[in-house]
Amino acid sequence: MADKRDLLILGGGLVGMTLALAAAKKGISSHVVDRADPAELTAEGFDGRASAISTASWNLFTNIGLGEALAPLGCAITNIAVTDGMKPGRIDFEPAPEDGSLGLMYRNRDLRLALFEAAREESLIAWHAPVEVSSRERGPHGVSATLGDGTVLEASLMVAAEGRRSPTREEAGFNLAHWNYHHRAIIAGLFHEKPHEGVAWEIFYPAGPFALLPLPDDEQGRHRSAMVWSVNEKDAPGLLALPEKAFLGEVMGKMHGIYGAIEADGPRSSYPLGFQHTARIIGERLALVGDAAHGIHPIAGQGLNLGLRDVGALVEVLVEGMRLGLEPGEAQMLARYEKWRALDSFSVAFACDSLTRLFGIPGKLPSLARRIGMAAVQRTPPLKRFFMDEARGMSGDLPELLKA
Repeated sequence: MADKRDLLILGGGLVGMTLALAAAKKGISSHVVDRADPAELTAEGFDGRASAISTASWNLFTNIGLGEALAPLGCAITNIAVTDGMKPGRIDFEPAPEDGSLGLMYRNRDLRLALFEAAREESLIAWHAPVEVSSRERGPHGVSATLGDGTVLEASLMVAAEGRRSPTREEAGFNLAHWNYHHRAIIAGLFHEKPHEGVAWEIFYPAGPFALLPLPDDEQGRHRSAMVWSVNEKDAPGLLALPEKAFLGEVMGKMHGIYGAIEADGPRSSYPLGFQHTARIIGERLALVGDAAHGIHPIAGQGLNLGLRDVGALVEVLVEGMRLGLEPGEAQMLARYEKWRALDSFSVAFACDSLTRLFGIPGKLPSLARRIGMAAVQRTPPLKRFFMDEARGMSGDLPELLKA
């Protein structure tokens, strides 16, 4: 007899696996299918990326039982410093005492380890990886996926969580607004002489933003940060090919010595930067979550948080519908999910795209205008509070799972 479950989640990354765990906590079963090998994804050195976890996203992780495992691994963001090339007029976003912090920084590897360990212990999650999906079927009575070995997995609702190049989204024929920024993000871990004191730096240059994100000290007490440096596509190969000493010299020039001497913490990597957004995020017995629905610029560190808000909203809609006796794939449930997420996802995507373009305008006059604007925000507490609430993910109509 086929093992039919409530959800068929295609993609077992950070968003897909969080969805499976959040659903399981509400009694909703799932198949999770991923082509990647979990052992490779969690290998030391596989992925040097780090993610900013907003206050709302941290609430989600806590509410699904990951708080204890993740708490010692993160670094609190106590300040976000935003500056135009380190010139006068910077903004410092500092949380009110009652807020605690502006969020937490985590290595993606640590997030994966915690999620994967929890998934292995959850009986409501059937995890299939590494496997290939040879075909997908959606119909009025259910959905299915046939794996490369011929295994057929059945469910009521299919969820595409495969990231920007989602084959499920492409096969379903969703219209996609997209463009290329012709930039690459260079990712590197750094050890540095001076402590970061929980400050996340966003330094804007005409050629692209340069971010320093605080991480916990390592076992030897060395201070660490993650670097995300956006560079022109044509300059990326040369920078990636530089010897380590020369590369660190280039990085030092962007850092203006704020943390003293630096060393490399692991290898460099890079990925292309682009924008994509779907007008619809649902189809017949299908929902999109995370980057499959909206891939944004990493300028404000909101990509993963946006996907986790998708998770919270979808689970809440499913729980309420199933309580009324509806199946997870019912059209009215999916319509509510789409309506709930439409404005938030578009607003964040539009804001990130606008910031990228605004700070990419070269010249002294645009720089002066930007710095005057930032100085005005710095002197206007209500406006600063608005931006901080957005960064913490605590604005708008939040799903219950994202509340404390």
